Amino acid sequence: QVKWKGKDLFDLVCRTLGLRETWFFGLQYTIKDTVAWLKMDKKVLDHDVPTEEPVTFHFLAKFYPENAEEELVQEITQHLFFLQVKKQILDEKIYCPPEASVLLASYAVQAKYGDYDPNVHKRGFLAQEELLPKRVINLYQMTPEMWEERITAWYAEHRGRARDEAEMEYLKIAQDLEMYGVNYFAIRNKKGTELLLGVDALGLHIYDPDNRLTPKISFPWNEIRNISYSDKEFTIKPLDKKIDVFKFNSSKLRVNKLILQLCIGNHDLFMRRRKADSLEVQQMKAQAREEKARKQMERQRLAREKQMREEAERTRDELERRLMQLKEEATMANEALMRSEETADLLAEKAQITEEEAKLLAQKAAEAEQEMQRIKATAIRTEEEKRLMEQKVLEAEMLALKMAEESERRAKEADQLKQDLQEARESERRAKQKLLEITSKSSYTQSMNSSTTALPTDLPNFNLISESLSFDFKDTDMKRLSMEIEKEKVEYMEKSKHLQEQLNELKTEIEALKLKERETALDILHNENASRGNSKHNTIKKVS
Repeated sequence: QVKWKGKDLFDLVCRTLGLRETWFFGLQYTIKDTVAWLKMDKKVLDHDVPTEEPVTFHFLAKFYPENAEEELVQEITQHLFFLQVKKQILDEKIYCPPEASVLLASYAVQAKYGDYDPNVHKRGFLAQEELLPKRVINLYQMTPEMWEERITAWYAEHRGRARDEAEMEYLKIAQDLEMYGVNYFAIRNKKGTELLLGVDALGLHIYDPDNRLTPKISFPWNEIRNISYSDKEFTIKPLDKKIDVFKFNSSKLRVNKLILQLCIGNHDLFMRRRKADSLEVQQMKAQAREEKARKQMERQRLAREKQMREEAERTRDELERRLMQLKEEATMANEALMRSEETADLLAEKAQITEEEAKLLAQKAAEAEQEMQRIKATAIRTEEEKRLMEQKVLEAEMLALKMAEESERRAKEADQLKQDLQEARESERRAKQKLLEITSKSSYTQSMNSSTTALPTDLPNFNLISESLSFDFKDTDMKRLSMEIEKEKVEYMEKSKHLQEQLNELKTEIEALKLKERETALDILHNENASRGNSKHNTIKKVS
């Protein structure tokens, strides 16, 4: 509305977002290539805003926390910071080394997609995502597929982290980057030397224009007595009167006003952090702790349900596999039974044929014996006839002997075939017995399968149990929560060590693919700082 002040518009935005940690944020606009922030006590239309309609304001973080995990209480606050810092890293307003860029990208993917699932997140699923600064991509001879492979490898390790946890891990890594939360302004000292002034949550820092990573001088907020400006001249008076007053000139009066705004706001927050929390913040932190504990219990409940469901599915799959195996065994037993029956039939038929042949041979032997007796009875008395008769008798005896041997052999063969037939029938009996056992196992497995697959239908009972839980946190609950937090700190230290090892490993792995000629000045400066063991915080301590 026309009469609205800056605070009215700002409060409307905060209410719409459900944001209570309003002191970090502001409404930004641009006038004559200079950034400005809407003043809370001044009418919106009385500001030097652009005349064209609609007038555009950007709701952004104006001040940054020293420690995101300790200071950012609300989930919406964490999310807004995550979005802003991520954009600044991708737009290269915050310098981020390549190996850290890959790690941050993996947390951004976890925040967006949830837990990694190889069946869902297949090769190429990150093809349309903007996850790495263009500077990092151009610095190495690596295809998008190679970058995706390395991001996915880390993404898979973040399993179990909720969106807010992944975003907080992102911020905890990003806050250690040298350019995180720093507002830079071009200035000149009394000698006319061009410098950069950096304003952040820790204090004021003076940089060379070509090196935004390492400050030459730093003034922590607790060591500054007074800050003021007159026209374009800006004055910093240290608390220690022995130290010279630092004066510099900016390009525009509007820039000095902006610098002073940022100094006052950052100094107020710096002092506020070192005092006891206000009642509002204490209330917000208590609510956040309760909400965190509630979410943790909910996640544990869901994890238990998921585990039980997975176990039930595994049991079901195992029973199905066992059922298939029993079916295969039953089929094989049936086939073996059929083969046994066929073999028994063949042996029975062969035994019958052999038995008939043996009977036939015995009949012929009997006939030969009768013939021999008849010949003997009717023998011719003459010598010639007697000799011929003896010869015939001899031949008949030989034939009868052969027939008797053949008959005996056939009888033995018939006995052997009868024995084979008996064995085949015994094999058939065993096959039928095994088939009967398999059939009984199959029916038992099916009953087990039906009872197991019915298990997930019982799982909603856990919902009823969890819904009846009370969330009145007593002293014992808070003590237990404190112990868990201490445990998490120890685990975090171990993870940090593991994380640093992983970062070094990735850096070594991709170093061979780096194109040295494409290194920027910031890349070179970062590598020099890293080789000296300099980090953001110890550098500021050295130059303070």
